[in-house]
Amino acid sequence: MSEPHVTLDPAELTPVQEKLRIPLEEQLSSALQAATHRVHDSYDGEPVEQVCQRLLEETRAGLHPDIAEAFNPDMDEFCRVAVAIVRGDIS
Repeated sequence: MSEPHVTLDPAELTPVQEKLRIPLEEQLSSALQAATHRVHDSYDGEPVEQVCQRLLEETRAGLHPDIAEAFNPDMDEFCRVAVAIVRGDIS
């Protein structure tokens, strides 16, 4: 699996968020990638649901509190990353 990336839907953004979309995507993607590596490195057989929740918590922890509070990712996508961690598809 390649590095996970966050893509924001322009239709769901406020005008201010749209102006900042690219830097926001970069910051969110960076936080998700760092969280993916931390969760992968400490993975010890937990179920996918727990890995998915931890991935979300770790990603939010890597963001400014205001951004973290407003970040509502597609949990299906987060769970796909969690499945990759559980299967060992992330290195």
